[in-house]
Amino acid sequence: GALLALNKPPGLPILGRPGDLSLDTLLPALRRRLGLSAELHVVKAPARECSGLVLLSGCYHTTKKLQQFFTNARRRGQYPATYRAVTVGVPAEAEGDVRTGLCWQQWGDRAMVVPVPAPGRHSLARKDVKSTLTHYRVLGAMGGCALLQLQPRTAFPEQLQVHLTLLLCPALGDHEHSSRVGRVLGVPFLLTPETAPTRTQVFGQCGCWVEHSAQSSVIPLSCPPSLQMLDEELLSRLGLSPRQLHHLPLHIHLQELMLP
Repeated sequence: GALLALNKPPGLPILGRPGDLSLDTLLPALRRRLGLSAELHVVKAPARECSGLVLLSGCYHTTKKLQQFFTNARRRGQYPATYRAVTVGVPAEAEGDVRTGLCWQQWGDRAMVVPVPAPGRHSLARKDVKSTLTHYRVLGAMGGCALLQLQPRTAFPEQLQVHLTLLLCPALGDHEHSSRVGRVLGVPFLLTPETAPTRTQVFGQCGCWVEHSAQSSVIPLSCPPSLQMLDEELLSRLGLSPRQLHHLPLHIHLQELMLP
């Protein structure tokens, strides 16, 4: 069957609730626009938060065969998908692997993907935890940021975002996991969900978000709660104010797919 490649913007989900905008709801209009008779199926696409290559097929059997090919390629130790990411921070090593267990964990009223550094055999056998691996390579670095090539050997939700935090270099625009990378005197370190300090954040009269606690005085922050904190120099280079930070998308892009 025919294959079609698209470039998906960040924030567009593959599937959505009835009435919501999603790639799936756009496929019938795309098929009519291109004059295709066959229904289009999604073979491979990046997650909602990511941008990049979407592979579509007009044949159901071709779709299933290609999806199985991607699964088998990972099992053989190959890297069928290649991503690019812009990170806040530069990895200590120019190239390497990130290996860790990942699992879903409930924190209050929300579920989060968290790393499990040394998962036990029983938790892996029960599939409570999945062993994950991503190969990375630094392609360039400037001004405290880096461009990375990422090749996941496994597939788990938010795997790339979590693996980048383990490198102490969260993806630019990662408003979910970047808060787990703290800094003391400019040196990054990893905060676990259990040890992360509780912070109360309020909006100050100066127009910026501020943090205060019983142990510290009021400290200006670069962004409101649930947003990635960036220093003033990086915000200036991006041409953003703290109030505009919520417009900053996740900078992880699916660039290349290996085909049979």
